[in-house]
Amino acid sequence: MTTKDGTGTAFDAWRLIGGLEVTLDVDVLVGAYPDRDGPPGLPDEVLRTLARHRIRAGAAASLRAALFDVRSGNDEALALRALRAEGSTFVPVGAVDLRDPIRAARELERLAAAGVRAVRLFPEEQGVEAGFPSVRHVARRATDLDLTVLTGGDVRRFWRPFAGIGARVVFLDTHFYHLGDFLVVAADEPGFHTSTRLLNSPDALEAAAAEVGADRLLYGSRAPHFEPLVPLLRLATGGLKPDEVAAVAGGNAGRLLS
Repeated sequence: MTTKDGTGTAFDAWRLIGGLEVTLDVDVLVGAYPDRDGPPGLPDEVLRTLARHRIRAGAAASLRAALFDVRSGNDEALALRALRAEGSTFVPVGAVDLRDPIRAARELERLAAAGVRAVRLFPEEQGVEAGFPSVRHVARRATDLDLTVLTGGDVRRFWRPFAGIGARVVFLDTHFYHLGDFLVVAADEPGFHTSTRLLNSPDALEAAAAEVGADRLLYGSRAPHFEPLVPLLRLATGGLKPDEVAAVAGGNAGRLLS
């Protein structure tokens, strides 16, 4: 099977996906991890990857901002607004260095003034734990600036810095093993949302929709460093209603990032 022509052999994922399109993928990166094998993450190539998977927009952050230089990396992300390929485009997302909370707060203000609606946190890449004061500080400043936070890390720990402050957060790494932990904290925090990238058990999406509502679920792929097809296939073949599928496939992300 290829994603180009939709033909298949023993297993045809595109036949199962049908006409489903994603209007906004909440988890996209540009750039490469220098310490890992993987794609270079060139913006044009990332856009073509999104287009091949019928993803019309990707909320994209720069790995340069996360790993090397915050300001120039965020400028790179802001420039993504001008790019388009095969009907797909980017929604820029900022990043900050959690190891430097004072400058991180200033960068949040710069991003908000530039019209950015979301900031992505990279705690694992930056060696920062959920209990560090810097995370709570950045969470508060982002909330004060009305920014949506997209965060990596184990949801069982990283929910704490965002609790009780009215934060609007998308947990990008919620694994279906830990879905129950997300659901119990999300029940008390209306701003808590989760990516569907790792919710690939037979009933994970349905359980989340039943407990806290499908409006808390956002399609995320982490393209180009992970395969967009798997969460796409799970969303298309699950038990959510058509309006819920459309919400997860970009309606909810559009609401949070608009």
